[in-house]
Amino acid sequence: MSPSLNRLGDIDARAAARATDQYFHASQARAFASLSPASLNLAWLDWATHLTASPGKQAELLRLAIIHQIDLAHYLYDCLRASGGPSRVCITPPETDRRFSDPAWCRWPYNLLHQGFLLTQAWWEEATTDLHGVDPHHMRQVSFWARQWLDMMSPGNQLWTNPVALDRTIGQRGMNLLRGGGYLLEDIVRHQAGMPVAGADAFRVGRDVAATPGKVVLRNRLIELIQYAPTTATVRPEPVLLVPAWIMKYYILDLSPHNSLIRFLRDQGYTVYCISWKNPTDQDAGLGMDDYLRHGFFAALDAIGRIQPEHRVHATGYCLGGTLLSVAAAAMARDGDARLASASLFTAQVDFSEPGEIGLFIDEAQVHMLEAQMGRLGYFSADQMAGAFQMLRSYDLLWSRVIHEYLLGERRPINDLMAWNADATRMPARMHSQYLRRLYLNNDLSAGRYPVGGRSVSISDIRLPIFAVGTVTDHVAPWRSVYKLHQFFPGELCFVLTSGGHNAGIVNEPGHPHRQYRIRTRRPGDPFLPPDEWMAATPVTDGSWWTAWSQWLADRSGAPEAPPPLGIPGRPSLGHAPGRYVLET
Repeated sequence: MSPSLNRLGDIDARAAARATDQYFHASQARAFASLSPASLNLAWLDWATHLTASPGKQAELLRLAIIHQIDLAHYLYDCLRASGGPSRVCITPPETDRRFSDPAWCRWPYNLLHQGFLLTQAWWEEATTDLHGVDPHHMRQVSFWARQWLDMMSPGNQLWTNPVALDRTIGQRGMNLLRGGGYLLEDIVRHQAGMPVAGADAFRVGRDVAATPGKVVLRNRLIELIQYAPTTATVRPEPVLLVPAWIMKYYILDLSPHNSLIRFLRDQGYTVYCISWKNPTDQDAGLGMDDYLRHGFFAALDAIGRIQPEHRVHATGYCLGGTLLSVAAAAMARDGDARLASASLFTAQVDFSEPGEIGLFIDEAQVHMLEAQMGRLGYFSADQMAGAFQMLRSYDLLWSRVIHEYLLGERRPINDLMAWNADATRMPARMHSQYLRRLYLNNDLSAGRYPVGGRSVSISDIRLPIFAVGTVTDHVAPWRSVYKLHQFFPGELCFVLTSGGHNAGIVNEPGHPHRQYRIRTRRPGDPFLPPDEWMAATPVTDGSWWTAWSQWLADRSGAPEAPPPLGIPGRPSLGHAPGRYVLET
């Protein structure tokens, strides 16, 4: 055989081997719910190996176990002595732990059960933290999966060990379990049929949510651009362009009329545009991050320029839409493009070195498995994304539902935000792989290595005034990670820290009870203030940050003028809001 034929045979063999491995890894991803067994095994092996080689840590854990057993034995003795129950507890759960707050848990033997569980939980928390030598990522993984296992084993999740569920069953003669069984069956049928969660039908897109009047003024293979009709006689000359994340449908910014950010901005005298991303299929597998810039943000900006020529734009990005906006603004600064008047970033990161708990699912082994699965499907499915976020808040999103709906027989009412959250989207394989690797694994954007148009961009080139929002209980983009914007943007930066989480903190309409925020502006040349010092030095303001943002925009806008036309001049209308793409499932 000639050398060239032999080399060709080697190439064919390697290609066949790669295809076989990809097929196997994709099958493995389906079997393990898209979680890499290699990643999990490495984490547990790292932890176990270092624990085995740490006699001091072992002795401390043994001492703690003995103390817990003695405390529990004394508590048992007190329970047997006191007819009304003991006056003390072994361990008090954190304020955020509501699992055992019902007085029924103070009765025998459920008080002993839940105290024993909390002590076990405290032991595992000590065992999976502060172990020298373990890779920090592995330590966080072990701690996370230990919590997942403990959450699953909680006595509150079982009928026979949950006094609240038992009382309900006795009082209603089992009718709660009958209703719960019906709810469970309905949920299974809905999931298998690809239907929305029960109750979401009450929030119809275009009627109950995403109902702000407007026109679709641009449609391409990736986005629809919606322009909203004005409600004021005059508007600010600078329009507002909203860039939501492509992992969500845009109408979180246009929920019900009372909590629609789009409606609020329109009523404040702004011309509002919003990008509605297409829900991709396997035909869109080849779309990458450059396509989301070119056919997404820049296509929208070009269309606005045709409707309102010579008008600069207040660009606003939410979550990954904010990251995309930061990339685009950096490229515009590099190329001398001055079409932006300001940039507002909601729960958006540009440095992914501390991405929050979502980073538990991102390492080389995990990303490789996802790439193998996406290579077969052509996209990252909505169910996979929803499953990851559900695990991050397993009690709130899973076990509390099991208890209330299936054991207590109480179907919780669904609100507009919950209905939106269930209306998930897919992501193209190429784009999802690129953003996982470039942003999360390599952190290219903060390091100045992220390429746009074949040339790297730098966040530090941006000289626009910045308005940034972080939320106190954000599990997706922790506020201290969002706060790192101070280290990258050299110009004026107004930072807001608001109550709520990743979504509820943004859907923060005026008049909503129990909402508050902190706000402070860093001027060019001001020294850096660490996040905890910033929080201590910044007073709390009651109410919604929306009004502060509206005033911030007004201070950077021109005098009001007549509203612009609806749509690109000379082009026929492409239909009414909310458009087609948001309706695709």
